[in-house]
Amino acid sequence: MGSLAFLLYPFAVLYDGVTAIRNWCYDRGVFKVTKSPIQSILVGNLSVGGTGKTPMVEYLIELLHDSRSLATLSRGYGRKTKGYIQANSNSSPNQLGDEPFQIYQKFGQEITVHVCEDRLEGILQIQANAPSTSLVILDDAFQHRRITADLAVVLTTYDKPFTRDLLLPMGRLRESRTGACRADVIIVTKCPENLKSEQKNTLRKEIQNYTQKNTPVLFSRIGYVAPYALTEHAKWSDQVILASGIADDSSLEKYISRTYGLIDKISFGDHHDFSRSDLDALSKLWRKHKDQNPVILVTEKDADKVKSLLEEGFLPEIPIFVQPIKIQFSIEDETILRDLIAQKVN
Repeated sequence: MGSLAFLLYPFAVLYDGVTAIRNWCYDRGVFKVTKSPIQSILVGNLSVGGTGKTPMVEYLIELLHDSRSLATLSRGYGRKTKGYIQANSNSSPNQLGDEPFQIYQKFGQEITVHVCEDRLEGILQIQANAPSTSLVILDDAFQHRRITADLAVVLTTYDKPFTRDLLLPMGRLRESRTGACRADVIIVTKCPENLKSEQKNTLRKEIQNYTQKNTPVLFSRIGYVAPYALTEHAKWSDQVILASGIADDSSLEKYISRTYGLIDKISFGDHHDFSRSDLDALSKLWRKHKDQNPVILVTEKDADKVKSLLEEGFLPEIPIFVQPIKIQFSIEDETILRDLIAQKVN
């Protein structure tokens, strides 16, 4: 970062001081901490975005929804509303935020989906509106110290682990690395395939310098399943134009390049609010490569926002597909995680 790092250093020190005082106040009881009145699993991270929280939440939903009356609670980042909202058939990404809306679209028949900036208030509303709920998954709530969950799952990526990152604004950390001591398990996400034991052990030791002594460090990777059509009568082609509005699309780009033919891409910011002008830009890209018979591939996170614009008359001859992803563990690490959940949430 060079000279820029020198300029940002005083702000990082100030940020560290503010977050350290805040955490000290919660740890010492100066600020009130409330135990979640419904059993809960927290999924969070130490850094800003891009660690794979939503795939992890979906993994937990698939794992637990058959045995528990399950709800999810998110802040609803990027939504145009405020306060507590329970998702229903009339909800939209603008009302819920793109990630809660995605979860509702996939799992709304099996679970309830809720958003609220204040997680404690959200839990109390769930008690009132969905009283049969026996377990809540709290999405992105690790820094929301007012409420304590039964199990804290903290994610960090393999390529950019929190142990090698710096505090905002020099880096992407929301709080000091020592915050990892509050985690019940650390999951390293977006790992490469065939990661060797030696590589795991090296990173595990590095991470455990900041955790409690017996905190497990597990490793996961992103699994990609077959794309599905977003537009009617669309036909698949291995020639892909990638369009993404996520925090970090590097893993997806590598997968597309390796598996299909990535002929072009356009990246938007995280939680991007797609507009008609964005679709016009995609249309121009598609026409530019029309001779190669390409498809436009979007992420699940972006799919519903893009689909809502298609209804305004986007050209139907342009095939648009969605790329789903799933969290995958080794058998050993998945067993450790399942056992830990059974111990903490019974």
